[in-house]
Amino acid sequence: MNKPAASKPASHWRLSDLRAVAQLATQATTAVATIAEGVHQSVWATMGVPGGKADGQTRGLTGLVYQSVRGITNLVGDGLETLLSKLAPVLEMADEAAPGSPQREAVLAALNGVMGDRLRADGNALATPMTLRYQGQVLDWQALPPMPEASGKVLLLLHGLCMNDLQWGAPGHADALAALGYTPVYLRYNSGLHVSENGHELAAQLEQLLTHWPVPLQDITVLAHSMGGLLIRSAVHCARQAQLRWPDSLKAIVFLGTPHHGAPLERAGNWVDVILGSSAYTRPFVRLAQLRSAGITDLRYGHVQDADWQGHERFRRKPDSREPLPLPDAVACYTVAATTAAMRSLLADRLLGDGLVPLHSALGQHTDPRHTLAFAKTAQHIVYRTSHMALLGSPEVTQQLLQWLTPLARASA
Repeated sequence: MNKPAASKPASHWRLSDLRAVAQLATQATTAVATIAEGVHQSVWATMGVPGGKADGQTRGLTGLVYQSVRGITNLVGDGLETLLSKLAPVLEMADEAAPGSPQREAVLAALNGVMGDRLRADGNALATPMTLRYQGQVLDWQALPPMPEASGKVLLLLHGLCMNDLQWGAPGHADALAALGYTPVYLRYNSGLHVSENGHELAAQLEQLLTHWPVPLQDITVLAHSMGGLLIRSAVHCARQAQLRWPDSLKAIVFLGTPHHGAPLERAGNWVDVILGSSAYTRPFVRLAQLRSAGITDLRYGHVQDADWQGHERFRRKPDSREPLPLPDAVACYTVAATTAAMRSLLADRLLGDGLVPLHSALGQHTDPRHTLAFAKTAQHIVYRTSHMALLGSPEVTQQLLQWLTPLARASA
């Protein structure tokens, strides 16, 4: 008996993805050649070889080799672009307009978190634009999809670094809060950009949401995980400076594991910059350490304003020089912090935390009173034996959200 032909697995990737990856690979190869040339120059300098370089490039036959590598790499990149254009009709790629698979979107989210600022600066198609999403569809203000279930209470969910809106999971916090009458709206953004850059964009997008929402908007409540908490603080600050209207509808913000005062891993990464730069032999490799995005370096101390990073060399080791920014006025603010430990201790608070964010940072506590965030005691909750990512699906967190937000939802009903 003939067996039915096995169906081919659906492709997760699009032709534009292949083109963007080819562009990225070309740039990476050129960068590696530059690093190798830098090491070569350092070795010559320590040996006292004269005439090792001119205008930052190696001279002589060696210099010709490096120039050839860069030239050939660019030619190959152009050739790949031409080849992919010709193969487009026969390549089995996903429809460019079709929603991306969860696997594809997870890879793109991670890539954008690590180097999203470079992707955008290079015009790479892999750079993620900021979009608001309802039931999996992008909210296009020129042609809104049917929204019969939309209410006047919006629950805005903001993901963290290297993540996307699909990773909140279902059933989850949003489903539980939808039972209170909230309409979940998800944000997807390039987490590799400066937090304040995304803050300006989110402020503008929420003004559009207020204008075009299909029913009168009475209540915006925000549930923000990790970097998402810094983003909403930045967006509120930007909106109030620009005298936008939507902050008047902002009723509550719940922060889940937000590094209000930074994360130790980025501070460790900054020490790597210093260590690599201390030796002539390792100095060229600083380029590798400095591939990490502006979004990641913002997590060193928890930057949320333009002034926190503008005019500063972001890879230079320096003390915390942020401008103080308190929690927004007239907004109910709550915070959930996690620790992988079974109970509080000095080790759990300062070193363990949730594996990424220390307890004191998630709770908004700081040794400088100007930076301390004034969360009420009843607006703080600590979950134990819980990691940073587990906050997204913790039943204990869901119950705490319901306890905090149920009275607010009833008040705005």
